[in-house]
Amino acid sequence: MRYFVTGGTGFIGRHLVAKLLGEGHEIVALARHPSAARELLGSGVRIHEGDVTIKESMHEGMKEVDGVFHLAGWYRIGAKDTSEAEHVNVGGTRNVLELMRELSIPKGVYTSSLAVFGDTQGRTVDERHRHEGAWLSVYDRTKWAAHFRVAEAMMRDGLPLVIVQPGVVYGPGDRSLVRSFLVEYLRGKVRIVPRGTTYCWAHVEDVAQAHVLAMDKGVPGEVYITAGPAATLRQVLTIAETISGIPAPRYNAPAWTMRALATVMRAVERGRDVPERYAAEALRVAAGVTCLGNSKKAARALGWTARPLDEGLRDTLHEEMRLLGMVPRG
Repeated sequence: MRYFVTGGTGFIGRHLVAKLLGEGHEIVALARHPSAARELLGSGVRIHEGDVTIKESMHEGMKEVDGVFHLAGWYRIGAKDTSEAEHVNVGGTRNVLELMRELSIPKGVYTSSLAVFGDTQGRTVDERHRHEGAWLSVYDRTKWAAHFRVAEAMMRDGLPLVIVQPGVVYGPGDRSLVRSFLVEYLRGKVRIVPRGTTYCWAHVEDVAQAHVLAMDKGVPGEVYITAGPAATLRQVLTIAETISGIPAPRYNAPAWTMRALATVMRAVERGRDVPERYAAEALRVAAGVTCLGNSKKAARALGWTARPLDEGLRDTLHEEMRLLGMVPRG
């Protein structure tokens, strides 16, 4: 099979491309700058220069493929410049899916996010849930629009698309705030943990496998949550302590403290640049928020499973410790 992949040089995308190549498939990977795809060059992947925000730039690359994986997205929690968010997440998704329809491509898989459900306020929701705001971040809002106003709307009109919804994706090679949080912990710089903040966690290899299964077994028109087990940030760092031997912080900050700090940082940001992990938006996302989804449908229909968090964190933390020149516990 020949697949067109957007976001193939991203965190999940690199793992997906490797899995597809391992199964003997041909890959056409979209890249705005071919130099950014240097990790894929020489691997049998055809690099197609283009941009999801420029529809015609993808046309030749998408011709005569058997399926499309659309993973490309803007993800910058706490970023000061959010000007590309709407163009990439919403406009880019519309461009990819419209081309898929125009070229009569038999099937596609779109990478949404559990974040489109916002703060689930302690509830574990399924694919039928719909959140109408308020939004914790620009990322949440634009991914919501791409999911419901673009992807689901086109599926209702007959587009043979499957949607997958990961939660927090972690693993070696990450470059997100999740990695920043784990690295800061390993350096002993995490002093407090937000109380009650809970996400669903899935290792990047498992999320990539979910995409493969969605293409192979997913029913067009269906949505599958592929979010992994739930854990609080406190539980994550408790597991991390057993792996690394580095003490987890003992103080839990109440949600109201984090929200108050976010208000202060919003004022600070008007006059100076602030690292993204300390920005008001990043603090709001961590202020006692729960983002919880039930992956039972994916397990039942796709045969998808996520590895236990302690297993996934072990290889993740060992890799980060090696990069920091630290010796893993074992």
